Amino acid sequence: MQLLGQLIREGRVAKSLTTTDLAARAGISRSLLHRIECGDPGCSVGAMFEVATICGVSLFEPDERSLAATLARYQEKMTLLPKSIRAVKREVKDDF
Repeated sequence: MQLLGQLIREGRVAKSLTTTDLAARAGISRSLLHRIECGDPGCSVGAMFEVATICGVSLFEPDERSLAATLARYQEKMTLLPKSIRAVKREVKDDF
């Protein structure tokens, strides 16, 4: 979700769209767009796909170069953040 949100943000910036313009074109609120770009899993899939399509993000055709490059940039940014800011990875307890 976070990777897709990052790809959407980069596509929006590459197309010189403001958050207001993109939200208006997609028919959603700016706050929902912000949540999509942050990778919030509570956002509707339809809204995410609409925004991704407008930004030119390839959803179903694998583009390994751009996906791998975006993932590397995202991980590089996360390593620069102090540990107190990074999201804590919690282990899932599935022993019912």
